[in-house]
Amino acid sequence: MPIIGWLLESDPSIRWQVMRDLIAAPAGDVAAERARVATEGAGSRLLALQGPDGRWGGAAWNRGWNSTMHVLLLLRDLGLDPASDQARHAVGLVRDRVIWKGCGPPECDGNSFFAGEVEPCINGQVGAVGAYFGHDVRGIVDRLLAEQLPDGGWNCEAANGSTRSSFNTTICVLEALLEHELSVGSSPQMTAARLRGQEYLLERRLFHRRSTGEVIERARDGETEFTRFAFPTWWHYNVLRGLEYLRRAGVAPDERVAEAIELVASKRDGDGRWPLETRHHGEMPVETDEVEGRPSRWNTLRALRVLNWYSAGD
Repeated sequence: MPIIGWLLESDPSIRWQVMRDLIAAPAGDVAAERARVATEGAGSRLLALQGPDGRWGGAAWNRGWNSTMHVLLLLRDLGLDPASDQARHAVGLVRDRVIWKGCGPPECDGNSFFAGEVEPCINGQVGAVGAYFGHDVRGIVDRLLAEQLPDGGWNCEAANGSTRSSFNTTICVLEALLEHELSVGSSPQMTAARLRGQEYLLERRLFHRRSTGEVIERARDGETEFTRFAFPTWWHYNVLRGLEYLRRAGVAPDERVAEAIELVASKRDGDGRWPLETRHHGEMPVETDEVEGRPSRWNTLRALRVLNWYSAGD
């Protein structure tokens, strides 16, 4: 209970998820707290940063984490209610005014935001926020389904000849497909593709090489550390993010996730909290968590959720 109290002494975006996922508060109380995301704290500050042209950071996408796509990802993480007036207004501006000019390949310059561009990693993130906020991203989904590799996952380097999937790209696509199924609806083809991608993670026990069985500490990009937990994750994979996907997807945990769960449990400090182990480079539009190395409410919330999921299915 002291940990729950600490989590509740925070932003509405954390409080409503604690109420829903950890203490089973009445639905009406959860909804009332969730509504405050649009008017208080980090959610309200993010909404206030949107320009009249619908963009954040002056771009559909950039490498600095303060662009339209990245802010929409944050708002999804915070749980901004898609049905709220504030969400409808903000995302409507994105739909009507934001294009990809100058943010991706030239052939995508005229694409509307929710049409996406060409990289499956980026399209996965756009697809996830589009589905979450109730916009038509079926074009992105169809493209992602066609780009699935024989091993079950996805890789942005496939266009350059790669035939092996990437954890980073695969988790972005899986989240998009799952969000579409939960928010919009599915099809047999979509569900089958998502389950194949899910098996890509499970066959590797979420952080092992399939070929040798060794633990993957760091991805080939040199920036992504699978065993260190960040928030926000952006396009980077880590074990906690993989487990959160499986939890949301309603997967029944089996022995293939046991080591990943042990890793999560091992990171709990003496006070029962989890630290923010790393922060990915870039400019945060608003601060949502502690500095690196300090106890993190976001990591603690997410860790408790996956441990409860595992215990319930054990």
